Amino acid sequence: MRDHFLEFEISPELVHEMIEAGEDPILLDVREDWEWEQAHLEGAIHIPLTELEARVEELDPRSEVIVYCHHGDRSVDGCLRLWEHGFRKVRSLTGGIEAWSELIDPTVPRY
Repeated sequence: MRDHFLEFEISPELVHEMIEAGEDPILLDVREDWEWEQAHLEGAIHIPLTELEARVEELDPRSEVIVYCHHGDRSVDGCLRLWEHGFRKVRSLTGGIEAWSELIDPTVPRY
């Protein structure tokens, strides 16, 4: 069933390339508060998945939004919820912040 949502996924490497190229996607962290306190990506917006639908107006539906969580499951749910609210440029960070720490920036704490 999860394979159906692969079109939402984007690799940490590609997101890193986008940022390095000067693109400015919204990095949306949908993890819980305690997880945000453990580690987060610089410049990210934090809206826990449980609050996303109530706070969706804080985001611009015309912007590219990269949603991330710990391992990449909740972020797919976040993409689906945003899609339901008219967002069309939403992607889930494959492997979440864990993969970002492993592949891109080892200074991001793992937990």
